[in-house]
Amino acid sequence: MRNLIFLDTETTGNEPKTDRLCQVCYKVGSEVKVGYFKPPLPISVKAMSITHITNKMVENAETFSQSQMKQELQTLLDEGVLVAHSALFDLAILKAEGVNAPRFIDTLRVARFLDSENKIPEYNLQYLRYFLGLELEVGGAHDAEADVLVLEAVFGRLFAKVRENEESDEAAIERLIEISGRPTLFKYMLFGKYKGQLLSEIVKTDRRYLEWLFAQKTATEEESDEDWVYTLKHYLSPSAS
Repeated sequence: MRNLIFLDTETTGNEPKTDRLCQVCYKVGSEVKVGYFKPPLPISVKAMSITHITNKMVENAETFSQSQMKQELQTLLDEGVLVAHSALFDLAILKAEGVNAPRFIDTLRVARFLDSENKIPEYNLQYLRYFLGLELEVGGAHDAEADVLVLEAVFGRLFAKVRENEESDEAAIERLIEISGRPTLFKYMLFGKYKGQLLSEIVKTDRRYLEWLFAQKTATEEESDEDWVYTLKHYLSPSAS
């Protein structure tokens, strides 16, 4: 099975177009590498409250652009497959730092895809950890290293599920890459007043609500949610009626 690079970044904020990374962790096989870096802009208070990484902690750190980790990571990604949760965010952050991942697996999209009956209430990484009953010895703090260990465990469970219908490990990896490379088509509303209801029914009873939601999701590029935009376009199209 090709090399899998389990990766997580911690950043100055949550806008991939403007924010930059301050911590990177990746795991390949049994090897785990962690690096702290001085970003070109301050870490926001909101980000510090989540990651507990402060500007003082990284004020004397090297920049990622000049680091050996950047070169090593790009070499790994050229030859292997990036695995991340909500991978589009990490891909955008890495791209802003000059690192590209040609092939990737997004455990968020895979989890949504496999949950066809909408049995999982939330899809964030730590929720999946406990929902799936994963027993892990990891630190309690929210940081990239702890998240990578959880990510690997969640991936293992998702991989096993996909592998049931594939003839080999390689075929399962290719299937995961395929699922990750396209937007999720939701069947159920995941929030709001219609939470838990079929979108195919909502469009018949309250089309205006979905039209309003589509307008909200596409109001600005920064606020756009590719999966929901794709889903709403599908259900609002004439052919779906």
